[in-house]
Amino acid sequence: MQSMNRDERYTALLRQEVVPAVGCTEPIAVALACAKAREVLGFEAEDFEKIELILSRNIIKNALGVGIPGTGMAGIPIAAAMGCTGGDPDKGLEVIAEVSEDGVTRAKKLVSRRIIVISRYEGHEKLYVETVITAGDHQASVIIKNSHTDVHRIVKDGQTVMEKPLVPADEETLLEVKTESLEDVFAFAMESDLAPLGFILEGARMNRAAAQEGLTGDYGLRVGKSIRRNVERSILSDNLMTYAVELTSAAADARMAGCILPVMTNSGSGNQGITVSLPVAAVAEKTGADQEKLHRALVLSNLAAVHAKQGMGRLTALCGAITAGIGAASGIAFLLGGTLAHVYKAVQNMIGDLTGMVCDGAKDGCALKVATVVEAAFRSALLALDDIEISGEKGINECDVEKSLKNLARIGGAGMEETDRIILDIMVSKGGEGSGI
Repeated sequence: MQSMNRDERYTALLRQEVVPAVGCTEPIAVALACAKAREVLGFEAEDFEKIELILSRNIIKNALGVGIPGTGMAGIPIAAAMGCTGGDPDKGLEVIAEVSEDGVTRAKKLVSRRIIVISRYEGHEKLYVETVITAGDHQASVIIKNSHTDVHRIVKDGQTVMEKPLVPADEETLLEVKTESLEDVFAFAMESDLAPLGFILEGARMNRAAAQEGLTGDYGLRVGKSIRRNVERSILSDNLMTYAVELTSAAADARMAGCILPVMTNSGSGNQGITVSLPVAAVAEKTGADQEKLHRALVLSNLAAVHAKQGMGRLTALCGAITAGIGAASGIAFLLGGTLAHVYKAVQNMIGDLTGMVCDGAKDGCALKVATVVEAAFRSALLALDDIEISGEKGINECDVEKSLKNLARIGGAGMEETDRIILDIMVSKGGEGSGI
């Protein structure tokens, strides 16, 4: 990685962090592990006697209540079962995209057998999925950790099939590629060759299709549909911000309720991918921005969100839409005529506004949080364009935006460990899907 120039490094980073997914990425990681274990074991799901899932608390939190595409059901067991009956492990986060109707039926029967046992992983990794499948005298296990598709170990009948070597501390890997600064991110977005970044533009189109599905179907809380209906009633005004919130929350409505359409993710999350792209696309549409300006705004939004997420980890007690909203505010400010200085101010305003919004698991209510974040992104950007920003002398903000981002990461990481534990304790104490975890 050291031999790569900035544009190559950041393009590689975006290719890693901006990928399509079908379904919420935490239960999909469970499905992927199960699909891989089934493949290694070489038996059909009907022969399975036990499926053990050892999951980190953040995986459990985000998988308990979210809809699983194509099933009409929610939660961890059906996600695991879909991986077992028809998941394609070669498709990564789209592992269950092509499960047949027969595969869905078999998955539901597998759940009804009650052989799927869930326990909590007690290690330090926040993203950890281990599945152990037993069929007669045979057994296969798969471990995914650190990122949603990063398979670290595969074992069959006690023999290690694959195990990732430990990377020496002085050897840089793709997962360790970091953005240098918000200034560097902005320069890349403004100056880079857009040809290798076509997937960023395609991601916005993909997420726009999910938004349309949310507006036409009856998904989740129907936040997006409610906004559109109240605009038609003249209760809400038909303005740029309302339109952006409508689109973004509609896509989250559909995704959280199990829509089968893929979305383009950011930093391992579909809702974050939706939040970095659709508000920016909405502004470009309403202001008549040309294709290149939209493309550069989307690159800025996506990479600024990745930059804001650094040091925090993929799964935290802070709602991930916050860092995605930082990206969206950056893209909006640029589209409305802002400079790097205005982007700095917009990011400072977002940090001062939204820090503290907690993640209590993926569910239909995520569409409301996404709506809140998009509104905040507009307020932050508009204030920034008037050269207004939260003072670095008070609160968690610093005069240096990079220090403010580090403070945000500190709060979202170590600062909210206990909050994370309490949130999950509350969730699983309700019984139902989470009982026995």
